[in-house]
Amino acid sequence: IFFLELATGILAFVFKDWIRDQLNFFINNNVKAYRDDIDLQNLIDFAQEYWSCCGARGPNDWNLNIYFNCTDLNPSRERCGVPFSCCVRDPAEDVLNTQCGYDVRLKLELEQQGSIHTKGCVGQFEKWLQDNLIVVAGVFVGIALLQIFGICLAQNLVSDIKAVKANWIKHDDGYKLLK
Repeated sequence: IFFLELATGILAFVFKDWIRDQLNFFINNNVKAYRDDIDLQNLIDFAQEYWSCCGARGPNDWNLNIYFNCTDLNPSRERCGVPFSCCVRDPAEDVLNTQCGYDVRLKLELEQQGSIHTKGCVGQFEKWLQDNLIVVAGVFVGIALLQIFGICLAQNLVSDIKAVKANWIKHDDGYKLLK
């Protein structure tokens, strides 16, 4: 398991562009299914609120969702909008405005910046990872050290068992202790 985790860490560093593309693909697929699964919806809302972002690359990724897309054929009230988790929260508001993202993508980009987060979650996640690299690396190193410690204890136990077994000899009627 230890070597598998080590290999995963090395591969993640080497294939970071591929991982970025997979994260983008994952977020966009979840954007498409945003209203279909409440757990998925909560995951997207949490990520967008935590990293102050909207969509994978930006707010226009919400065109992938049938409720938020900006086509004239879309009768939804959420048309050309984004979920409330994309909105910039006003600290003075006590009640969460769940309609703050309605029609926001009809505005110019400069006007959008005051009401919603315009950065994508992939970029914000990468920035968070870089900002917290020491903490993330520390957690992984800590886990690795615990596993190495466990391996050492297991080796010590094997040695002790072999030493105890060396003091016993097999006879026809079982084992006898050597003196």
